[in-house]
Amino acid sequence: MWIADAEENLGESEVREAHLAKSLFYIQIGDKEKALEQLKVTESKTVAVGQKMDLVFYTLFEEGGDWERKNRLKVYEGLYFMSTRNFKSAADLFLDSISTFTTYELFPYDTFIFYTVLTSIISLDRVSLKQKVVDAPEILTVIGKIPHLSEFLNSLYDCQYKSFFSAFAGLTEQIKLDRYLHPHFRYYMREVRTVVYSQFLESYKSVTIEAMAKAFGVTVEFIDLELSRFIAAGKLHCKIDKVAGVLETNRPDAKNALYQATIKQGDFLLNRIQKLSRVIDL
Repeated sequence: MWIADAEENLGESEVREAHLAKSLFYIQIGDKEKALEQLKVTESKTVAVGQKMDLVFYTLFEEGGDWERKNRLKVYEGLYFMSTRNFKSAADLFLDSISTFTTYELFPYDTFIFYTVLTSIISLDRVSLKQKVVDAPEILTVIGKIPHLSEFLNSLYDCQYKSFFSAFAGLTEQIKLDRYLHPHFRYYMREVRTVVYSQFLESYKSVTIEAMAKAFGVTVEFIDLELSRFIAAGKLHCKIDKVAGVLETNRPDAKNALYQATIKQGDFLLNRIQKLSRVIDL
């Protein structure tokens, strides 16, 4: 019914999404034959190369044999997502594969844990990070072997921001030289800083720039320039009172934003109805 409606009233991308949703439904309920059949239909509606690759992964997963191959596929798919800057999906797949990792032809287990921690830090909330990464036995047994990584992870969770920046500086060269992360080096650096600045500001309604600079072990000029860039880019919800030397947070109100969006959509709908009524009257 959804597919028919999309074909009649919507565009090609919506039709493709409807077919993909049907494919994923068959995968979730374990109907292999219908899933493969629907995936082929979805592929015929797909133009973008990245989306076609996603469908190939789904198809391989459904056609795959034993669990080992499916677990290995998760690592390959996670690596693909990381290479295409989809760090959230990469983190989810890497975390699912921690206890079943056998894909040594790609990289050693230490490197796999390195990728898992890096992608998780910018993708998970604090609760999930604690449960899935900070306290994960598989990660705890390996993380100490990777320079600066343990301090990088734990100092972020423990809000030891000066130690975090120190570990962060130690990791930058390793990230820059990595074949998969190098193209995303500058992006990843920005995302990590967004996470740590947001976490710090979450605890305050207002805080002096000097206090924040001291917490991070940097100069006032550095933190002022950093925050100005992130605020201008919409990454941080705060404003700088340069005269008083104070940062004031202005966290977005989710309910108010939803209310405003509903009002805006309602106005748009009323305008459409009025235009339609004029056409009918004519």
